[in-house]
Amino acid sequence: MKSTTPDQYIASLPADRRAALLVLHAAIRRAVPKLTPEIMMGMGSPVIGYGKYHYRSSSGREGDWFLIGLSAGKNYYSLHICAADKGGYLVEQNAAKLGKVKTGRSCINFKKLEDLKLDVAMTLVKQAVKSGGLNAEG
Repeated sequence: MKSTTPDQYIASLPADRRAALLVLHAAIRRAVPKLTPEIMMGMGSPVIGYGKYHYRSSSGREGDWFLIGLSAGKNYYSLHICAADKGGYLVEQNAAKLGKVKTGRSCINFKKLEDLKLDVAMTLVKQAVKSGGLNAEG
């Protein structure tokens, strides 16, 4: 069955993966309660997207994307914070503070919830709302 709501997506996960995602989902909801969670497709698999914005990249490509994204892969969790400020991508700037994780420009991957410094991640989530999305229009 294809998940159409965040609750369905979380319920479809194995128990151990579900428990960690529930903690992350609750933390994001507390940090940014005004952002509505919905299921979006990201890189071919479902992602819980929080907040949506319209972007236009320098190449001219445009569309709607999530500001914050959360998903559970087979071997790791991904938290996407699609925001930047004058100093660059929020995740990239704060990678060293996030714990035992792998980061990209806007993605944080980790194997266990304990590997992520949740307080630091939620500070970035809140900061993302203030800065808007990557290449956001408006």
